[in-house]
Amino acid sequence: MSPKGRRRGRTLVLAAGGIGVAAAAAVTAERALIRRARARPDPLRNEPLAERPGPEQRVRSFDGTELAVNVVGPDDAPATVVFAHGFTLDMTAWHFQWRALSARYRCVLYDQRGHGRSSPGAEGDYTLEAMGRDLKAVLDATVTDGPVVLIGHSLGGMSILALAAAHPEEFGRRVRGVVLANTAASDVLRAVLGNLGSKAALRMLPAARRFVSDPKRADRIRERLVGGGADLAFLIARATNFGPHAAPSVIDHVVSISARAPLEVWTDVMASLLEMDLGHALEHVRVPTLVVASDLDRLTPPASALALKSKLPDARLVELEGTGHCSMLERPERFNELVEGFVAEALERASAPAHEAGA
Repeated sequence: MSPKGRRRGRTLVLAAGGIGVAAAAAVTAERALIRRARARPDPLRNEPLAERPGPEQRVRSFDGTELAVNVVGPDDAPATVVFAHGFTLDMTAWHFQWRALSARYRCVLYDQRGHGRSSPGAEGDYTLEAMGRDLKAVLDATVTDGPVVLIGHSLGGMSILALAAAHPEEFGRRVRGVVLANTAASDVLRAVLGNLGSKAALRMLPAARRFVSDPKRADRIRERLVGGGADLAFLIARATNFGPHAAPSVIDHVVSISARAPLEVWTDVMASLLEMDLGHALEHVRVPTLVVASDLDRLTPPASALALKSKLPDARLVELEGTGHCSMLERPERFNELVEGFVAEALERASAPAHEAGA
């Protein structure tokens, strides 16, 4: 071999060695990060987070999609609280809320189409319009005349806005209050990536949709996010959905639910979210509204909550500090305190004489 060839060979060996050292260092750092995260005190380790409340019933939606619905709480309660969960989750995301509120209120929980125990969307329909109509079907099957308070997290909040767009008459009739937690009405990409990032992402969206239309490729993406080993999925979920002090068992629970979400939920629902614009629906939510935001929410940051509040007719905003996207799981005591106070206030306002309610 010539001297030049030997030098090139040594360079390649050194480069390969450098890459190997860097990779080993990255693995070591990742393992240390995981050890530190999992070593946190976990007061919720023995909490039955996967528990489903009460008996399950099947509710048939407008297009024949069957929704899994569970009801718990006293039949003679002063109000019904309906919970709508977020993307790739299921009704168990509301574990701490139904446990706290069902002592006083009738609680209705359901799995969004394609999620949990609900059936896939009929004819592959995973639009937000369909999810708003699913919520209407749940209301019709479980609540006759109200009063109702709707509570939605992320995708669940968007489902409430889709209901408002299609059925504005429900707000002020059956629906007397709304809680929108860690959600948005539009511009999800812009909120997450910033103006420049969202424009670039929107230009890439058609190509991205073609890419994930191949089931094998899309499944590989999902596998890397939630199936690439328990530790890697834990780190990804912690980085995207939680603040630094979240209980490890809660993070693991979110990972386990998301890993069970069907492929079409990851692709079709995500496409609906990226193209969403429900800003026109906000004017129809003419009831008291509590907007809950989190300062460390990377998916629907506080700017999204501020945009909601500015366009809602009757809203107040509370921001939780040191908290990520899944605020109801990460800060359940504070979240429940806010919701319980708001529900009582909304019902009091609903029962007040017209001149007092408008004061």
